[in-house]
Amino acid sequence: MRERILKEIMTAMKSQDKERLSVLRMLKGAMQLEEINKKKELDDNEVIAVVSKQIKMRRESIVEFQKGNRDDLIKQAENEIAILNEYMPEQLSEEEVIKIVEEAIKEVNPAAPSDMGKVMKLVTPKLTGKADMSFVSKLVKERITSK
Repeated sequence: MRERILKEIMTAMKSQDKERLSVLRMLKGAMQLEEINKKKELDDNEVIAVVSKQIKMRRESIVEFQKGNRDDLIKQAENEIAILNEYMPEQLSEEEVIKIVEEAIKEVNPAAPSDMGKVMKLVTPKLTGKADMSFVSKLVKERITSK
């Protein structure tokens, strides 16, 4: 994954795709920062986590841009998200996410909302990079409180 991103930076330079190049350079910088923090080269799952974090940051920015009526910046952030999504694994459908959450809840059998962490501990490795974790968290919370 890491090598693919580095190769595509070169491709974007050659084709003079400034927007793609900019996004990929930001991603490369985020990856390098994470490598410095972890003192090792990132594996594919860690690269996916970095890409996911970048997408989340841009989604949060879009919310702020909407408050400020900055349509130009909203469009730019959406374009960046589209580019970053190319490096994410296939996203699971809502039904698949619900199924995984339900299985984890059956396994943990939470007695109170304070057991949410135990359920999240089971589903996080299965869903990281494959689903929006804020949605997963909300879903787990709803399922536990409705029991």
